[in-house]
This record gives sequence, structure tokens and C-alpha cells, in this order.
Amino acid sequence: MAPTPGDTQNDILIGKAVTTPDSGQVFLHTKLGNRHGLVAGATGTGKTVTLMTLAEGFSRQGVPVFLADVKGDVAGLAVAGTANDKLQARLGEIGVADWAPQANPVVFWDLFGKLGHPVRTTVSEMGPTLLARILELNDTQSGVLDIVFKLADDRGLLLLDLADLRALLGLVADERKDISTSYGLVSAQSVGAIQRSLLRLEQDGGDHFFGEPALELADLMRTTPNGHGVVNVLAADSLILKPRLYSSFLLWLLSELFEQLPEVGDLDRPKLVFVFDEAHLLFDDAPAALQQRVEQVVRIIRSKGVGVYFCSQFPDDIPDNILGQLGNRVQHALRAFTPRDQKAVRTAAETFVPNPALNVAEAISKLGTGEALVSTLQDKGVPMPVERTLVAPPRCRMGAITEAERAQVRAGSPIGGKYDTQVNRESAAEMLAKRAETAAEQAKAPPAKTREQDDQEEGGFGQAVKDAVFGTKRRQGMVETMAKQTARTVGTQVGRQILRGLLGGIFGGKR
Repeated sequence: MAPTPGDTQNDILIGKAVTTPDSGQVFLHTKLGNRHGLVAGATGTGKTVTLMTLAEGFSRQGVPVFLADVKGDVAGLAVAGTANDKLQARLGEIGVADWAPQANPVVFWDLFGKLGHPVRTTVSEMGPTLLARILELNDTQSGVLDIVFKLADDRGLLLLDLADLRALLGLVADERKDISTSYGLVSAQSVGAIQRSLLRLEQDGGDHFFGEPALELADLMRTTPNGHGVVNVLAADSLILKPRLYSSFLLWLLSELFEQLPEVGDLDRPKLVFVFDEAHLLFDDAPAALQQRVEQVVRIIRSKGVGVYFCSQFPDDIPDNILGQLGNRVQHALRAFTPRDQKAVRTAAETFVPNPALNVAEAISKLGTGEALVSTLQDKGVPMPVERTLVAPPRCRMGAITEAERAQVRAGSPIGGKYDTQVNRESAAEMLAKRAETAAEQAKAPPAKTREQDDQEEGGFGQAVKDAVFGTKRRQGMVETMAKQTARTVGTQVGRQILRGLLGGIFGGKR
């Protein structure tokens, strides 16, 4: 059964079906690109090239793309490819006559700001649930983090970066008893565990991710003047070594798209295609509530014009309730060497619409590099029977680029001046520091004066003169001193007169 012909102008060529001699080309219909998809297969079977072919195809149709560059070779989308004999033979076999080397409009991003524009968000925008996942907190510690966020809201403290969160944790530790009474029990052990997790995150470079200017989703959904969608490439070769940070960041970005974009229904083309490479990291050790959240986002975000494409080695890396939402499937080879591999082959075979001319389970283990089993949605959203397909090569370079080429692309970026310089405005850390400084100054100030002290200060020099003339309780004044001296003088003279009178009478003297 030949696949439904596609519109070469408005659809994305995936490759040439080779199930039967009369099989035609296989297309992914752009208007159904928001029905999500899966690209799976073992390492070295061509998944990355397939992702590049899809990204390039969406870009040529005016659809912006966001995808992670885990190994460093997706960056080749920014540079034109080079024709060779092997490539020309593949193009002739597929039936592509208009192939020409072409670079794609690419913007490089990097959480650490080294290989692309820094990607930042604020602690408040990340929220306590995803932040607790990044910090690998248990349920009790996650509850304390919820209290910290609630306290920040109630007291009007902005949580922008990790310094703000650390300052607020210090406040919680200082006021732990009062906060426990109002918000719920907060133990010193839980606060200490969160602080240690923050320290590990900072040592891993996670502090670069939190701050301002925060990423605006509109900058991921740009198109060029000639109508091509911009391909946003996230440098993830270092980020993938921190799987919790990697998966939580992409999940946060997907959640932001879900919350901010309006409902638009089914469009002629998606507003954005979001590719989640190494998708198994999203679901490893993920709690049930988080998986339910992902399922909800994937189920509803289609109506907001966003297509989500998961890429992983095995189809069963994706939970069944999410796998059932992925309408477009590309399955590369799986080598059935172990019981785990054999189970994955059976699972992959069962997810495709059967094709009478193809034994799917047998074909999966015999696919060569650059071959895949493909099933895409056709008219009215009906999946086509699976076809063994030679994947078409992209027009860009299939490999890494040099530092000079990356620097040239970054220099021509239209948004470099917006994100490359970090901004640090007043937030929780600065506000709490000011309050502590004010409290310290008040503690150093002299004690309040009594009313008598105020009266004395108000009297000034006049009061001092008054005290000197009339005296105080502890020392006599000039008036009292003169009065006592006068009294003593008068008393002495009278005494002398009396004495002289007595002696004169005795001795016959005259007065």
C-alpha cells in the first residue's frame, strides 16, 4: 500500500518508502504537525539526522523549532551542507531533484551562557514543584519549600535568583517558631537540607539559570523576513550530565508554553515545534503527579498550536498514556540482543498501524543506518500503515560546527543584546539585607531620654546659669553661698560685740 501523496510545497518530506517497489515518498503533513510525534531508535541509527530533517522541514514551512543539542552535532543546522557522491546517490534513490546546500536561521542558547545566549528564568516563575525536583528534595522538604514561596508572597519579597531564595531560607530559620505556628511545621533539618541542595546546584552552575532578564517565549517563536521559522538550538552537551536540571528546564519551558499561549485550535501550521531529546530523563523517578502534569500538557497544548516531539532509544521510555498522544512515528533500528531489547521491539511493533506487506517486528532489528519505520497522520488525522523508509538528508551540515562558525552565528543574532547582560534588580536578598542593616543601626542608637533630661537639654545655657545662681539638689548656688557667708559674718561681729561688752564690764572698759 503506497502512502498518501504529499504536497511538496506545504508538507515535510521524510523520505522514500521502500516496503514495495511501487511505494512513494513519505511526508509529514504540516497542518498535522501539532499532533505530536516520536523518534526512537538505538544509538548510531540516525535519530539525530532525522531530527535535523524534521527541524529543517518545519523551518522551511515557517514553523519555529526548539530542540536540544545533546551531542553537539545538531548545531550543523546553522551551516550549509556539502554534497558528495554518497549524498547524491541517496538523493537519487529518494527522488529529490531540488536539493541544494542551505543554512537555516539558527539562534543558539545555553543555560550556562557559554555556547549561546543565556537562558534565564526567575525562581518564582520556576515554582516550588519543579524547583523541588531540580533540588532532589523529599516530600517533607518539598512542603517546606512550598511554605517559603508562600511566605515570600505574603511579605512582598521577590524571588528572582538563588541568592533571594537563600536569604529567605535564612529568614525562615530565624523565625522558624512563628512561621511554624502560622504556616505549618518547619524543622531546622529540612531548612538545612534545602540549603545544602542549593549549594550543590550552585556548584553545578545552576545559579546561571536563575535571574533576569528572563526568557520571553515570543523570542522562541520568531520567523525571518523570508518566512522561515527560526530554529532554536539549546547547547545541552554539558547540561545532559545533570539530568534533573535538564529535564526540569525543558518541562518548565513546556509548561510556560501551555500556560501563556492562547487557544487557537487546528491551524494550517503549528506555531512552534518543541523537540524533547533524551525524553526518558523526563520520566525517570518522576512522581505520579508530575507524569500526570506532563500528560495534561501534551494532551491540551495541541490546541494551542504547539507540537511536541519526543526522542528516545526505546518507545516504552514514554508512558503509555503519553505515547498514545503521539500521532507521527519514526522508529529507527533496535537491536534485540537482550530481553529488554526484545520487549522494546515488540512494543514498537505493536504501536504501528499494520502493513500487510511488512513484518514490523522483524524489520525493526534489520534496519540500516538512515532507515526507519515511519507512520504519519494523513487526512482527518488517520495514521497511515507503517512504511519502511529511506530518510531524506537535510540541506545543512550533518555534523558539528567550529567555534568560529558558532561565533559568527551568535554575532548575527537579533536578540543577543537583550539576554547577554544580566540584570540584578532589588529583590528579596537586597530587601532583607536592608532590613537587617536598619535593625542593627537601631540597636546601636542611645536609649530614649527621660522628660527631665529633655527639659535640661531644652534649657541649654540659661539652665546652666540658673543652676549656678540658685544651685541644684547636689550643689549650692551663688545665692545660697553668699547668704551663708553673710550670716556667718554677721554672727561673728555680734559675738565679738557681746564678748567685748562682757569683758569691758568686768575689767571696767568702755564700749
